[in-house]
Amino acid sequence: PLDNKEETAAAKCTQPCLGESLSISDLECSLCIRMFFEPVTTPCGHTFCKECLERCLDHRPNCPLCKQSLREYLKAGRYSPAVLLQDIMLATFPTQLAERRELHRAEMAELSNLTKNIPIFVCTMSFPGIPCPLHVFEPRYRLMIRRCQESGSRRFGMCIYENGKSFADYGCMLEIRQVELLADGRSLVDTIGRQRFRVLSRGHRDGYHTADIEYLEDKKVSGEELQELQCLHENTYRLAQRFCEHGDLTSRHILMQHGPLPEKEEDIQASADGPTWCWWLISILPLDPSYQLNLLSCTSLRARLSQLQHILTVLLQQPP
Repeated sequence: PLDNKEETAAAKCTQPCLGESLSISDLECSLCIRMFFEPVTTPCGHTFCKECLERCLDHRPNCPLCKQSLREYLKAGRYSPAVLLQDIMLATFPTQLAERRELHRAEMAELSNLTKNIPIFVCTMSFPGIPCPLHVFEPRYRLMIRRCQESGSRRFGMCIYENGKSFADYGCMLEIRQVELLADGRSLVDTIGRQRFRVLSRGHRDGYHTADIEYLEDKKVSGEELQELQCLHENTYRLAQRFCEHGDLTSRHILMQHGPLPEKEEDIQASADGPTWCWWLISILPLDPSYQLNLLSCTSLRARLSQLQHILTVLLQQPP
């Protein structure tokens, strides 16, 4: 009789090796024609890379192959990973799987660069330190938000549309704080403004805009100039307080939506973007977006405060 070791050897001889019966093309996603990466299987039994399936579902909630409705699958918000397939790929083509993972890692690294080819959401004015809630429904922006999360950067640029250009020359980086996925694939995205930037060049990626950018920084002042700036800062802040306390019904409604005037910062030059309360005020005042854009692009805190002082004085002189 055969002992255990001989039995195992005999079994190995009779079972054809997986690698011999499979070719690399058997393990390709029908959407990207590359080796599966994080494969998932739909309720109708079709398998795709998770990212490929998500991109298809951004456009319509049906299986890309058999067109069966995947609304319920999308609503659940969870994908079924093809664990066995993943194990088979690891056992039969470990080198190719490692290369595929490295390719994905390189793509993610490129997406997480925060000065080159940054994704641009063309929509509304946003400002440093100020929350900017978004409702994301367009397929290109669904993809963009998902990539920002997957790459780990959680950031993208926000610009307004400008006539004759795809978007304005200045914008603000937004950081994703939370994403609430809705049952049909749309999402409510809670973001907050970070640094301001200037657009150096424009580009495209998979339907959305991209840009190479440089960050803006307020010019620092010292000595007598700094004392004058602090005095202007104090006076403008007092006007802002008066406006918030004695404004009309419209401004009271705004305060209910946006919360109270932020506290004054001790060091007015600590941030590259200047005091947050200025941006809060710019976001709530009844200003034209093109005027807001001028204030956003301005790198002189003195000039920004002077303009705010002028606007507040005019508004406070108007009868309620």
